[in-house]
Amino acid sequence: MSRTGPDDQPTQTPRNGLLSRRGRLRRFVRSVLLVCLVVLGALFGGFLWFADSVASMRPPSGAKADAIIVLTGGYLRIDQAVGLLRDGVGKRLLISGVNPATTRAQIRKMTQSSSDLFACCVDMGYQAVDTIGNASEAAKWIRDKGYLSVVVVTNNYHMHRSLHELRSSSPDTTFIAYPVINSDLARTNWFSNPDVVRIMIYEYIKFVAVAARDLTGIGKGDGLRNSATST
Repeated sequence: MSRTGPDDQPTQTPRNGLLSRRGRLRRFVRSVLLVCLVVLGALFGGFLWFADSVASMRPPSGAKADAIIVLTGGYLRIDQAVGLLRDGVGKRLLISGVNPATTRAQIRKMTQSSSDLFACCVDMGYQAVDTIGNASEAAKWIRDKGYLSVVVVTNNYHMHRSLHELRSSSPDTTFIAYPVINSDLARTNWFSNPDVVRIMIYEYIKFVAVAARDLTGIGKGDGLRNSATST
């Protein structure tokens, strides 16, 4: 029974105060758990969408643009990009993010391309150190050349983030995705392959981080080396 004061108003006992604090703590914990479950559910649902989208990507048929950009990260990407240039899909090719120690001659030999094709229509970008840098390097190249449409060549799992950064750096340009596909994920149980699952999760985390960065307005830098080496 609660004790009363001079005006017969109940006064809070130490026990009642403790119970009240415990009640508030329980409500707070439940709220935090609910928010965590909602966030985890959204992240898991987002990952399923991301993985399904990557697995179902296909190179477009009859693609045509002013130019082509390939983001380095594997010789297969460069091979396909040079093949598109040779087929007339674009008038000029930018190879973005080339290692400063790699020469034009080495890439030409690796792709078994003619010296005339490389001399007339291939530009080497040595400044980019990451995907943000690829977008910065590409945006300057697009402005300098006056291109309006560009085919983007990179791996399928890297395409979403690449397009996001490119569109952010060059919003007036139409980018056409040309994914490089190492294996047909849509026809295989990719989720049973630990290597593929690891790559999917890694790229999805990066994609979410990019979205969070843009949502919060955190600066991203330009992703470029201080000086470029040209060969």
